[in-house]
Amino acid sequence: MDIHPAGSRPTDRSNPDYFTGSVLLDTIISAPAPARVNALRVAFEPGARTAWHTHPLGQTLHVLSGSGLVALRDAAPRTIRAGDTVWIPPGEEHWHGAGPQTEMTHLAIQETMDGMAANWLEQVSDADYLRSAE
Repeated sequence: MDIHPAGSRPTDRSNPDYFTGSVLLDTIISAPAPARVNALRVAFEPGARTAWHTHPLGQTLHVLSGSGLVALRDAAPRTIRAGDTVWIPPGEEHWHGAGPQTEMTHLAIQETMDGMAANWLEQVSDADYLRSAE
């Protein structure tokens, strides 16, 4: 058993190749093989978001605070709020992040396959980000 005391691991800033804006990442778990679970607490400042991406085994998002947006390729963003849980199936191109005027923090839970938890694609354009949310 491993116990990681609160505050024992550093908060990381997001990689600008995969995110737009200010995003902080706290690792919850990156389990050693044969386990595959990977979970992060991700805090987005207003306007911040991921790039387009997919997950080989899908992803679960659980919004902890604030409100934000999640979108599939060629679809308007949908609003997500504290307490909401989102399931994104394997291989589905999507992005997620804060709203233009609101912060949003979520847990991102996914499994790795062949050492990879995400397949990163291009940045989300301002036009895609600012489409009218449903």
